[in-house]
Amino acid sequence: MQSTVYFVNARARNPRQNYIKKIHSLFESAGFGNLISKDDLTAIKVHFGEKGSTSFVKPIYVREIVDMIKQKQAKPFITDTNTLYSGSRFNAVDHTQTAIEHGFDYAVVGAPVIIADGIKSQNVREVKVGLKHFNAIKIASNIAEADSMIMVSHFKGHELSGFGGAIKNLAMGCAPAQGKKEQHRPGIFVIEKKCISCGKCIEVCPVSAINFYNKKAKINREVCTGCGECMTICPSHAIEFDWNTELVPFIERMVEYAYGIVQNKKGKAGFINFLLDIVPDCDCVPWSDAPVVPDIGILASTDPVAIDKASYDLVKKEAGIENTHLKANLKSGEDKFKGVWDKTDSLLQINYAEEIGLGTSSYKLIEL
Repeated sequence: MQSTVYFVNARARNPRQNYIKKIHSLFESAGFGNLISKDDLTAIKVHFGEKGSTSFVKPIYVREIVDMIKQKQAKPFITDTNTLYSGSRFNAVDHTQTAIEHGFDYAVVGAPVIIADGIKSQNVREVKVGLKHFNAIKIASNIAEADSMIMVSHFKGHELSGFGGAIKNLAMGCAPAQGKKEQHRPGIFVIEKKCISCGKCIEVCPVSAINFYNKKAKINREVCTGCGECMTICPSHAIEFDWNTELVPFIERMVEYAYGIVQNKKGKAGFINFLLDIVPDCDCVPWSDAPVVPDIGILASTDPVAIDKASYDLVKKEAGIENTHLKANLKSGEDKFKGVWDKTDSLLQINYAEEIGLGTSSYKLIEL
């Protein structure tokens, strides 16, 4: 059976076509009002962006979602979870400060910011899933306890999963540090001949899992959380992910987490994907590169798999932008995320999500 995905394009030539009006139209057309009951504590899951990133979903767009939820006499709050890596969102104090600096304060969004897993990512709930990799998963308690949820995702590239959309936002974005660690698991190693012994990886590792041995960096996989911060910082690209053995299990673990997140939100969760500023990297990195395709629009659905597949297809349909990080597959109909990250396979997450019953990749796209 097909799922319905609603779409508004990025064009506007009069006041009735601005993004705020389009978000309002998407919310109503997708039936999100029916997901929310009076007095619901409604989580609006966003990504506040790491300091230095500028491509995250704009707070003024989130404000429209807040206002629509308030019209249902519910009680919205804006939320995210702390990171595994040491950055500007590693604990709830720094995380909240970053959110405010990026415009997510009450005066702009009209709702409180609540970091869902607590000050030091200690607020955890377990949910049974009974799947291949996990019998149970760990969820940030404030997301687990929310009565309803609107998932707001910036659709963009990702070095491991190919792209990040609703599925990844569910899986990584709603998990505390323990859950993120379970999904990643250590699959990172140092290529000794490339290591220049600069020590930058040792400086940034949040769990002190890297040390010098014979003047070369070495990762202790018993300690490593797999956060990947060392890969980002290494100037000689000496730190690599074990693509041959780790990619598929990583994707499957991520998808199983997404499945578990929505188990107590059946009939109470809506998904919005923003296909704007479609950059190569996750908003977790402290920069934003140039977009690899033009702005496309915004999508809404109650099916996280269908909305991600529709988003992937729309990006694939676009012609790529030259002189960006997109090095191949620039033609319309070619996989842009494969052109950016050639070792990934974006459809792995879609296919496994459909296999375990998270949603369907078969969709009907309705343009408003």
